[in-house]
Amino acid sequence: MSLARIVTRAQIGVRAPKVLVEVHLSNGLPAFQIVGLPETSVKEAKERVRSALVNSQFLFPDTRITVNLAPADLPKEGGRFDLAIAIGILVASGQLAQEAVQGAEFFGELALNGELRPVHAILPSVIEAAKNNHVSYLPLANDPLASLASRAKRCAVDSLQTLWKCFQGEPLGKINAHYEGHNDTESALVDFSDVKGQASAKRVLEIAAAGGHNVLFLGPPGTGKSMLAQRFPTIMPLMSEAQALESAAVYSLLGYEFELARWRNRPFRSPHHTCSAVALVGGSSNPKPGEISLAHHGVLFLDELPEFDRKVLDSLREPMETGVVTISRAARQVDFPARFQLIAALNPSPTGHHTDKRATPDQVLRYLSKISGPFVDRIDLQIELPKLSSSELMSSVSQEKSASIKARVQKAFDIALSRQATSNALLSTRELDRVCHLDRECRAYLTRAMEKLQLSPRSYHRVLKVARTISDLEQQPCISLHSIKEALSYRAFERLLSQLS
Repeated sequence: MSLARIVTRAQIGVRAPKVLVEVHLSNGLPAFQIVGLPETSVKEAKERVRSALVNSQFLFPDTRITVNLAPADLPKEGGRFDLAIAIGILVASGQLAQEAVQGAEFFGELALNGELRPVHAILPSVIEAAKNNHVSYLPLANDPLASLASRAKRCAVDSLQTLWKCFQGEPLGKINAHYEGHNDTESALVDFSDVKGQASAKRVLEIAAAGGHNVLFLGPPGTGKSMLAQRFPTIMPLMSEAQALESAAVYSLLGYEFELARWRNRPFRSPHHTCSAVALVGGSSNPKPGEISLAHHGVLFLDELPEFDRKVLDSLREPMETGVVTISRAARQVDFPARFQLIAALNPSPTGHHTDKRATPDQVLRYLSKISGPFVDRIDLQIELPKLSSSELMSSVSQEKSASIKARVQKAFDIALSRQATSNALLSTRELDRVCHLDRECRAYLTRAMEKLQLSPRSYHRVLKVARTISDLEQQPCISLHSIKEALSYRAFERLLSQLS
């Protein structure tokens, strides 16, 4: 047969669209042409495939070879199509039966000696192949990461020659290998018991973990803001397998090292305040995910918040609402997931604290005004951390461990999931009316608070969501007046601004 059709996949963000590799051998002067909008790295596959086939003891057809990568309007880049092109040539030249490659997809870059090299973004491709009930043939080095997709059928090989022997019936490839590195339980090197005092801050983080809320810490240096933020993932609810796969898929786009033993752990990202908008949100000419996407289903910690450029912070406003960041370029538009929990920390004055009398109220206000109102409006919980006393710092009283806090968080989170199938922070306006019903006393109190504190509609909704989470932690079916009062107490940043104005 002089025509072969092989299935592989491209990479567009975290999507893996299907690509059909059509190989046609025809009469004429020997030539090798690749069409279908290939980038330079794909065009160079001609030489890699030719050398790999020859050095693997296969016959390279001395005819005109045309390779079409369909669909033609989808850009193709990288070496991930090498293996599919080589298999297509073997099938078209009659060295391999077309039936052998039915229901299979091929990924991998070829070395000149026929060995298979790993490629980036293997996980989205394997997941999509599994949805079509296809077997994925991939490089051996990519298999540990690909094995996270537990429902996928995989065969990992180290060379073109090994793959050919598999098709001849020799079980040389690793079929659906299991890796002992997988671990479904989260292990942590840090614990909340390391933090002395700061009971109010721990309470706020417990509420944030149970409801998926964003947090803002205000406090002078040395009050434990960074310590608390770093330990926050240890009390967050367990990630589902689907969430863990989504998070791992983002990391696979950049080819980052991935610890299989901790793949169900929530990611924690802490970019420096000098980072650019592209580094934080994602971008470049060939769009790549930024820090907010690497924090997908995890935590984004922004320390020294006023030191970040205001435009950089404001670029987070839309992703904080939608959970998706869209990178638009002239040639393409790419969506990256960005459903993260923000924990921000700042000193309430450029000198450390607004009560140290080293800065005037105007200087403090100018410093805090680097953070825009709409950005702060998207943060549900704002709390000021007091400086620890010497007795608290030197106390030997044991603190509550992360495990016991997490148990309470998981119960409250499960209550929310059974009620509305999502966390309280992600409730829509329609769902909010259904699950956050207030009695007459609560409604009257909240109305007076809105007028006194001049809360925006967004802030009003966020107070309701926080109150719903507090009630869930207390396992109350309805929102109580106590829950509303506690939710309203977590507006420290707004109170500080009103004091300085």
